[in-house]
Amino acid sequence: MRGRLLLIAGMLAPTLALAAPAKTAPDKTAAPVAAACKPPEPPPASARPVKPALPEKPACLDAKGGCPGWEAYSFNDAVKAYNLQAQAFRPIAEAYVQKLNAYVKASGEYAQCEINAMQN
Repeated sequence: MRGRLLLIAGMLAPTLALAAPAKTAPDKTAAPVAAACKPPEPPPASARPVKPALPEKPACLDAKGGCPGWEAYSFNDAVKAYNLQAQAFRPIAEAYVQKLNAYVKASGEYAQCEINAMQN
């Protein structure tokens, strides 16, 4: 008999949990619901600047006799072009680093917001 009562009670228990909760007056002493923490967005990977490639060093630079004039001048021109590209790259890279640092700061603030939300 006892086994049947437990079986019947087990069958009824799930239906009791689905019953609508009793309506009660709102508790005015409860703390207001904390604002949801908004996770920060990292800068897009497509915004990452690409460092200019170093000019290819001619093999004759390491040779004892050096490079013929035309090859030395060509390499010198390639180095000058690289220096201009590197000069243009620097402010773009610094701006990207600032965005990354802002993301890191926002991540810390987000983590602190989540901690505060759990403690409340």
